[in-house]
Amino acid sequence: MSTELKSRMPNPVDFVPDVITIAQALNKTIQDGPVPRITIGLMHLRAGQLLGSTYFTIGQTGILRAAGETEERITAVATWQDSPHFTEAERAALELLEAVLTPNPAGERVSDEVYARAAAQYDDKALWSLVMAISYINYFAPAALVAKPIPGKAPGQNYTP
Repeated sequence: MSTELKSRMPNPVDFVPDVITIAQALNKTIQDGPVPRITIGLMHLRAGQLLGSTYFTIGQTGILRAAGETEERITAVATWQDSPHFTEAERAALELLEAVLTPNPAGERVSDEVYARAAAQYDDKALWSLVMAISYINYFAPAALVAKPIPGKAPGQNYTP
């Protein structure tokens, strides 16, 4: 039995080349937006945890470390609700992300209360930036979960040829 990591599917760019253009446009929108990159990284790490994606969690952890984020904050993303390591703005972003990604059997996913907490921390432009950050992770979620790219590998090298 081979222990070599392999993706389930080949690189999507070989079959759907426009995937790069769409990803670049979303990424540019997020990176040029008013929400700090660290906040976006924390959101994407939490999304990887919620989705159960080793690819996302390893990738986002590496990005956060390279940006100088502390191990305490990276580790505490999993329990952000009661962690003292996050600002109110970061908490609002993480709560909004979780509301979108988590079913709510009692009603709508993003309640008026969740929205109000986010709107208290972010103006309209920043709220749209948060929405685009959530869209970005959701854009790649099917590829991460179905194709299972190789965790820790650079884009383009994370799929088995």
